Amino acid sequence: MLVEADGGSRGNPGPAGYGAVVLDEGGDTVLAERFEAIGVATNNVAEYRGLIAGLRAAAELGATEVDVRMDSKLVVEQMSGRWQIKHPAMKPLAAEAKELAGDFESVTYGWIPRERNKRADKLANDAMDGKAMPDPVIGEVPAGEGAAGGGAAGKPAAAKAVVTERPAESAAHVTAPPASWSGAEGRPTRLHLVRHGQTELSVARRYSGRGNPPLTEVGLGQARAAAARLSTLDGVAAVVASPLQRTRQTAGEIAAALGLEVDVREDLIEVDFGEWEALTFTEAAERDPEAHARWLGDTSAAPPGGESFDAVHRRVSRFLEELAAEHAGSDVVVVSHVTPVKTLLRLALGSGPEILYRLHLDLASLSIAEFYPDGHASVRLVNDTSHLV
Repeated sequence: MLVEADGGSRGNPGPAGYGAVVLDEGGDTVLAERFEAIGVATNNVAEYRGLIAGLRAAAELGATEVDVRMDSKLVVEQMSGRWQIKHPAMKPLAAEAKELAGDFESVTYGWIPRERNKRADKLANDAMDGKAMPDPVIGEVPAGEGAAGGGAAGKPAAAKAVVTERPAESAAHVTAPPASWSGAEGRPTRLHLVRHGQTELSVARRYSGRGNPPLTEVGLGQARAAAARLSTLDGVAAVVASPLQRTRQTAGEIAAALGLEVDVREDLIEVDFGEWEALTFTEAAERDPEAHARWLGDTSAAPPGGESFDAVHRRVSRFLEELAAEHAGSDVVVVSHVTPVKTLLRLALGSGPEILYRLHLDLASLSIAEFYPDGHASVRLVNDTSHLV
């Protein structure tokens, strides 16, 4: 049988619920549905609860082999044994799911994009909306039919199966209800945006683009403080970073605290200051007064031998599109530089380029932006440095 499972939280943590659907081997007929509100919890707790409910329902139906499909890369990778389970809230849930899985002859786990998991997603949203399970249509199923010898190992097969009135594919086009007052639909991809820690160039207030200075001791302390703060997050799917040393060092501290590896993305690299690299503002203005003055007000202008802000906007937009496809509905830590972080905030706010000149971001600061699958976005936090105090 196939199990599709999902869970969600409006607030992460916030009011949460899960949904699970059991289908026949071909995925054509819904055999059982489960959904339930679980109070205040995180996305990942709800997702694990959905998996557990789906496995239990499949066992009740007499399945011996189960193919689990979820859009939570974290749960799929952890249950497949490829990712460590370090968060204390996840360990008992994963252990319960593994115990249930051990009663089947085989259980496989596969990631699917959110748009292919709409049945379970809808049920999770129904749970969060406070809806009750509908009265089922009960279909008689002889014990063990279609289950090659009965129920899961050591368990009798169920005598009846819960069958919904609609075919499996009919729920696939149902749109999740608005996630908030904004009317945004679906679960957002939440980016925790971290600027790297201090370097010698930042101390001297010099343009630091493609140069590759390491973090200072103060910078390493800032990175560890950011890591300590982010280590409390539940179920981060990935830590991505610019390829430069200062960001990779900062991201390395955060990834280690979360039990993850650093995923390096070229599109997150800082703007190329060209011939102004390592110069101060005053030195660059004196060296190229006309070019510098134009650069300060025109995002299409580039430093001599360098890169324009418009070029950065194009590659960061490409990065965001790719990341949202890979980690849809997940939390991701993004460690980068001033210009890419400002650009991501600009994309979330839907603002013009003037934000690049008006927004200040401190070293090792944290900002949070959410991008919804329907195109909505929101900014929840900007330039928070409370973890550095």
